[in-house]
Amino acid sequence: MRHPSRTARRLAAATVGLVVAAGAAACGPEDNDAKGSSGDSGPHKGGTLTVLNSSPQQNFDPARLYTSGGGNVPSLVFRTLTTRNRENGAAGTQVVPDLATDTGRPNKDATVWTYTLKKDLKYEDGTPITSADIKYGIERSFAPELSGGAPYLRDWLVGAADYQGPYKDKKGLSAIETPDDRTIVFRLNKPEGEFPYLATQTQFTPVPKSKDTGAKYEEHPVSSGPYKVVKNENDGEHLVLERNPHWSAATDAERKAYPDTIDVRSGLDSSVINQRLSASQGADAAAVTTDTNLGPAELAKVTGDKELAARVGTGHFGYTNYLAFNPTVKPFDDPEVRQAISYAIDRSSVINAAGGSALAEPATTFLPDQKSFGHTPYDLFPAGETGDPAKARELLKKAGHPNGLTITLTHSNSKDFETSPEIATAVQDALKKAGITVKLQGLEDNDYSDKIHNVSTEPGLFLAHWGADWPSGGPFLAPIFDGRQIVKDGANFNTGLLDDTSVNDEIDAINKLTDLDAAAQRWGALDKKIGAQALTVPLFHPVYKRLYGKDVKNIVISDWTGVLDISQAAVK
Repeated sequence: MRHPSRTARRLAAATVGLVVAAGAAACGPEDNDAKGSSGDSGPHKGGTLTVLNSSPQQNFDPARLYTSGGGNVPSLVFRTLTTRNRENGAAGTQVVPDLATDTGRPNKDATVWTYTLKKDLKYEDGTPITSADIKYGIERSFAPELSGGAPYLRDWLVGAADYQGPYKDKKGLSAIETPDDRTIVFRLNKPEGEFPYLATQTQFTPVPKSKDTGAKYEEHPVSSGPYKVVKNENDGEHLVLERNPHWSAATDAERKAYPDTIDVRSGLDSSVINQRLSASQGADAAAVTTDTNLGPAELAKVTGDKELAARVGTGHFGYTNYLAFNPTVKPFDDPEVRQAISYAIDRSSVINAAGGSALAEPATTFLPDQKSFGHTPYDLFPAGETGDPAKARELLKKAGHPNGLTITLTHSNSKDFETSPEIATAVQDALKKAGITVKLQGLEDNDYSDKIHNVSTEPGLFLAHWGADWPSGGPFLAPIFDGRQIVKDGANFNTGLLDDTSVNDEIDAINKLTDLDAAAQRWGALDKKIGAQALTVPLFHPVYKRLYGKDVKNIVISDWTGVLDISQAAVK
């Protein structure tokens, strides 16, 4: 799962990260369309776009990146079989062709997917891109020395579970066939109707075998996109991209590539980034950030300034912050205790702790409030805005705790974890009103992650978060609630240790669907069914609020990523 936090980095092995992203994408008050805010006829080519980020763009190798080719830097260099529709809001959650002519052609049961490449695709050196290059790019992502990418292919491809990459196994993956230079076929272990979404991951980037330098490839990866890498200092701390002369807009309907140069500066303090974007002086007038939010105090200042307020992009990403129960730990083995806590939660205080209503939206469903996920509104334990302590006490009494009970809530001390110390305190205060005494156990970043993702050490109650790798209910519900994904000797994300045959079977049934709208409706119904078991208490969906420089035009923020898409941005 991806998690968008202040720095939009992933948490733990598969991710359970943090962020402050959310809801329907929108731009500043003028909506910053192609006409810009100064009467220009439209966005122009040329100039330098500066990117100011907190997290370094490390491991700039398509095999090692955990990304779905979103609005950030990798998608400027790495094209994939499919990509996301580069439009504002909900329209941006659609998967569209990229290197391929369509989003894929499945066989009857969605276990075989076939793609045809567009004609005249070229690398930065002018050599043609072939289907064999995409096969090789995928195969090298299995090499242990190039780990870090999304794990799906190892599970989905036939015979891929123990594959160790082309450096050790020259035979390659038989599950990927390339009958000619423009055709590539994938054979899967089971039906996967959402394979077109997976094909947006950077592991599907073509890599010419003759140019592969192994672990050093990140220093100068061969571009298939509109820009090529001309400088990579300190492992992505300073990255400079210039135009790829052999990229053709005729083969790429998604990336606009307006600036001549993209100058990425990373490893900066978030307050410094926001100060520079606010001042918007010199090169910073043509600058953006893709990973740094405005905090509550900064947002208050910006809101009071019309000029600054017009330069705030608001984005929503599929992400949920929640309380997680381990039902193998008493008293959380009792559904009535879990329900009591659900009723006692004061979401208004939690949202205030997360930065206020501008930065967080209340959640009563596990799936985010977006159509692409199949969101089905429900509130099975209605607590109102401030909780229902009376109902909580009633349930506790039925559960044999007439005098209340004492429990422990585990959280992270890191500010990157959605200010979890403050959120934990808000939960503590709310439960106290219901007669529940909450002891807080704050852990440092790594200790927290290790503890909550290990079946043998997982606490009874803790703060958690999950974000989807693509905008669908599948990568949102399956890792958390599919019993077959419980990992007993590694990083586990099925926090409720749920292994319900009916849930597992429904996940399989939905995965067979290639009609994504029909699948979305089924994911929403499944979310409600699982929610009745009170294995989690959804708290809020975070919201992105990010500044951009006064000379940046053509702002596009989709619900796929929730962040400004630099492939669309132009500068004066």
